Amino acid sequence: MCRTEQDPESSETEDEADTDAVFIALLEDSAEELYESAPCGYLSTLMDGTIAKINATLLGWLGLEREAVVGRRRFTDLLTVGGKLYHETHFAPLLRMKGELSGIALELKTADGGRLPVLVSSTVKHSSEGEPLLIRTTVFDASDRRTYEEELLHRKREAELARAEAEQARAEAEEARRQAETDRARLADALAVLQQSLLPASLPAAPGLETAVYYHTASPDRLGGDFYDLFPIDGTRWGFFLGDVCGKGPEAAALTSLVRYTLRAAALHDPEPAAALATLNSVLHERYAASGDVRYCTAIFGIVDTGTRTGHATVRLASGGHPSALILRAGGHAEFLPTPGGLLVGILPTAPATTAETVLEPGDTLLLYTDGLTEARTGPTHNSLYGEEALHAFATAHAPCTPQEAIRALSELLDSFGDGLDDDTALLALGVPAAPPHVRPATKHER
Repeated sequence: MCRTEQDPESSETEDEADTDAVFIALLEDSAEELYESAPCGYLSTLMDGTIAKINATLLGWLGLEREAVVGRRRFTDLLTVGGKLYHETHFAPLLRMKGELSGIALELKTADGGRLPVLVSSTVKHSSEGEPLLIRTTVFDASDRRTYEEELLHRKREAELARAEAEQARAEAEEARRQAETDRARLADALAVLQQSLLPASLPAAPGLETAVYYHTASPDRLGGDFYDLFPIDGTRWGFFLGDVCGKGPEAAALTSLVRYTLRAAALHDPEPAAALATLNSVLHERYAASGDVRYCTAIFGIVDTGTRTGHATVRLASGGHPSALILRAGGHAEFLPTPGGLLVGILPTAPATTAETVLEPGDTLLLYTDGLTEARTGPTHNSLYGEEALHAFATAHAPCTPQEAIRALSELLDSFGDGLDDDTALLALGVPAAPPHVRPATKHER
């Protein structure tokens, strides 16, 4: 007898097989296709930010061609001005410290001049030996996210609550404004008597100190933005500073003049390093921020006092977004003098600075430098930055040495970078003369 009815279990098995076949067909995507067509943006960069890989989704959002991006741009080139500042002052330092960040709100520039709000997550990939190799970044389009609206409403409620407190503080603010106007008037009087020049022709002789300076101009046909100075405060105290303004050319030269004269005048009014940088920040922000042409600089300002102890010098430093000073000790080692927390000068209405203090003993040398040195490109393809670690090793190998010897060695180092040195570089060294040989501390070479 023939069986005419279909077995229910057999029918169910065939339906499951058909369903599996449909899913298999849908999932026949290559890994490359999934990467390129992902619903979010992907890119991979070298540790200096150079873009090594980027998917089609992100290129489409930005309206860019792959050939114009890969190997030609850095991640920061895709950001708006505000995004770049946040990346330099917060995102990049936190990523180096933690190794990963997620959900950071930034803005990207599109090819047509628009802005694309995004949420960025980055992870540092390390080698088996623990060395950082590259940065992998995921980008989510946040232009239509409800989060932005909720954040705006939240800020509005905060502003309404703060308005009542602001009214209560208005009287105090008015008094502070009048005092600030008085201080600005005094500062303007001091500025009027200063000479007009970008850099001092030579450093003055400072009793109890040895000094040396070097300035490298990356482009001989353009004015640079690095600056330095050394000047007397009173009989035993000397003010000194070094820094780097944004941009190049006449605009940078004008800003350099303003920075130098402002710091000199501020030191005459209040020689505390943090106060001098606060005055500079107020002047730059008031002059440039209102017009929308934001101008800023990094600066490290210090006071050296040779009268606290014979044959020694006390140094107080404050930094506004500038690399830490480096001390070459008479004992044959080198150490950084950290000044953490300092922000770029001129970006925000207020920029708090942290003060650090040290004592220079006989044979010690304090070195200030601009980032042209540490950001010089090294290696056969100039893809690596020289960096602070290499500078520390270089200083340790040359310690102890006089300011003149330190500057001479560093100028030779800068020459060795060749085309890799593509930014202006200023070096300023201060030191206490070494004690006579019979009392001079033994160096690491003499032990």
